[in-house]
Amino acid sequence: MNESAAGGASAAGRSAVASSGAGPAFSKSEMMIVAAARELTGQRVCFVGVGLPNIAVNLARITVAPELELVYESGVFGAKPARLPLSIGDPTIVTGATAAVSMFELFSFYLEGGLVDVGFLGAAQIDRFGNINSTVIGDYASPKTRLPGSGGACEIAINARQVFVIMRQSKRSFVDKIDFRTSPGNLGGAENAARIRREQGWLGRGPSVVVTDLGIYHFDDSGEMRLDSIHPGATLDQIRETIGWEPKISAALATTPEPSADELRLIREELDPEGAYTK
Repeated sequence: MNESAAGGASAAGRSAVASSGAGPAFSKSEMMIVAAARELTGQRVCFVGVGLPNIAVNLARITVAPELELVYESGVFGAKPARLPLSIGDPTIVTGATAAVSMFELFSFYLEGGLVDVGFLGAAQIDRFGNINSTVIGDYASPKTRLPGSGGACEIAINARQVFVIMRQSKRSFVDKIDFRTSPGNLGGAENAARIRREQGWLGRGPSVVVTDLGIYHFDDSGEMRLDSIHPGATLDQIRETIGWEPKISAALATTPEPSADELRLIREELDPEGAYTK
């Protein structure tokens, strides 16, 4: 993915991370949203859902990707939502849309037609190769928890040119082996994934980036996640404690630039004034 704060929340209310410089304090969720938005610099068409991905994509549209067209699963292309959507069926999603079509047309002609540059996904579980589980926790026949399932996530994962993932990091979510593969990432490795994608006629090249509340991961030549940037306030010990495998760390590991005052203002005053997703 609470607090009301039309003019900006207090540091305590938003579980703030103290700024290392003179800038304002910010929450881990705000850092995650800003980092994800910046990754969209220069992108053109993005398939997005509600929640954290929606805030990140709308922030990118206002800041680093002014030409960005938003695509929503309910059948909306080129939307500019007037407020934070409550669900994928919220009428506000149609605001300013270039087109409103059936879900069949959206998936068949837009997504499977190769018109989507980035698909933004969340996950209950993810493994080192970017494979995603949003179906069950535990055994499929007798699960501990049954989750919402794929929806359009599988089709997005295989047909969007790139896949961005945004999710909070913990050992329950970053696991060595996912319980069910809802949406394929790099399968068992980049070479195998590329072959299968060619054979199946999938249009996308798989996951490109995973943004968490601790850092930013990209994928190396083997198709495995590599930590390239660590967020302010996070440590490598925290990274290792909240991931189910020994993570690859970039030799040029960077510190993620802190959110600017303007980015925080946009999140707090325009995109999520109630703090529903940014606490």
